[in-house]
Amino acid sequence: MQEGYNSNITPPANNTVHNEPIIVKTDIGAKNGQDKCPKCGSTDISINTLNGKLRCNFCRHEFEPEKVSGMVEDISQLQGQVMGSGATDIAQDTNDVLTFKCSSCGAEVVIDTSSASQARCHWCRNTLSVNEQIPNGSIPDVVLPFNINKDTAKLEIEKFVGKRKFFAHPKFKEEFTTENIMGVYFPYMLVDVNAHANFIGEGEHQTRKYFRGSGSNQRAYFDADLYHVEREFDLIINGLSVESSLDKLNNIASDKTNNVINAIMPFDVENCVKYNANYLKGYTSEKRDTNVDQLRSIVDIESKDIARFAANDTLSEYDRGVAWSNEQLSVKGQQWKSAYLPVWLYSYQEVKGDKKTLHYVAVNARTKETMGSVPIYMPKLIGVSFLVEILGIMAMLFVDFDYSFLFLLSGIIYFIIMFLRYRNSNARHTYETETKKNMANLRKVDQFIKSEKGLTNSTIMGANNKRVNGGTITSKVFDSFTGQNIGNSVIDTVANSNSIASFIKDSIDKGGK
Repeated sequence: MQEGYNSNITPPANNTVHNEPIIVKTDIGAKNGQDKCPKCGSTDISINTLNGKLRCNFCRHEFEPEKVSGMVEDISQLQGQVMGSGATDIAQDTNDVLTFKCSSCGAEVVIDTSSASQARCHWCRNTLSVNEQIPNGSIPDVVLPFNINKDTAKLEIEKFVGKRKFFAHPKFKEEFTTENIMGVYFPYMLVDVNAHANFIGEGEHQTRKYFRGSGSNQRAYFDADLYHVEREFDLIINGLSVESSLDKLNNIASDKTNNVINAIMPFDVENCVKYNANYLKGYTSEKRDTNVDQLRSIVDIESKDIARFAANDTLSEYDRGVAWSNEQLSVKGQQWKSAYLPVWLYSYQEVKGDKKTLHYVAVNARTKETMGSVPIYMPKLIGVSFLVEILGIMAMLFVDFDYSFLFLLSGIIYFIIMFLRYRNSNARHTYETETKKNMANLRKVDQFIKSEKGLTNSTIMGANNKRVNGGTITSKVFDSFTGQNIGNSVIDTVANSNSIASFIKDSIDKGGK
């Protein structure tokens, strides 16, 4: 390994972006009222899901999607904080109800923008739209059009549920139908980040693995080379997507399976277009109810996670992991846009006594990525798991196997695997690897320290180069909004999961050759 340095790197002066944001007005040219086809004058306009264009339903003329202008395109030049006008703070005293005069017949048409962006004139049947931004969170900067139709989404949901029928609750199987799925635009913040990362720590490269002892006393040992490691680089993050609905930020809610909606990301947000109410025709939408300052801590932590995993691409030699002792991500600039992103959603409410749980099956309406939760018939799952446990005990007694101790856990392992397959409570958006990013001006330091003999751990002590902090910080932010205390339970769950995984891995190292 060689030590290298790129002198072109210029770290930013501090860790924060400028306090005063630059606001880019993204609804320039937008007009409320009748949005007419330029060819025939009809207001009956909707989206063509085959190509994402708007189409006149009368003459079939199609409109070329319009992109938002004025935002910073070269993120490497982004400085300070830039914000689309649709992402500015929500004014709580905004009147959601707007009244328009129909330009065709003169009738007054009322639109409640908290739940709709269009309405038909009750006299002449022309459609009136709200396209100008109002400070109540209902009109975003950009929208990503649907390009998966309802029939395709129904097939994806039926396929997903069909693979989970064995342990599904009988009542759910009886009542399941995809006829009631809905196309929904959920609110997100899309964030571009220009940052500088600096990581310092130690890494280990395994040179030998061997065993001492025999039988149940056999144990694995490792020899490794220890290195001082540094990685410094500029980092560009494009389109980090964060939910901007308070309800959807609660990814571990006990009464609804919000995490499966999060898990169908990423979206191809680079194809977002300027907001136009006609994209929402035939679909429902949920307006945002959070502001940039409330989401900033989530973005900062997730950005550092992305930087940590970007650095992993340069650490392939350290097969025993890296323990970073110093992690810094200095943000030069952030750019925020509010967006509507499209989802096909199936929902089913499971009732157990006084407890109600809302199960979702969600389909990304751009990529067909599908994730969901199916109600489980617990007596059947427990019974089959008990049978697997009995078979596991019998196998432990009669099968000569180096990992025979695992047979004692077979029933528990089977239960956990099936539960996660049906409920998918661990499903999430792996933003740390799926978000688009670019690393530049890399500086690498790999300095040999010493060779180590007879190590008993399979990884370096304190390995943290694959750590993800975003889930816990999201829960903490949700706690601060609502006053609930769910963050600690998330942290405990993550800690316990890591402990269990480490225990099983170390046990295998001890018991196997």
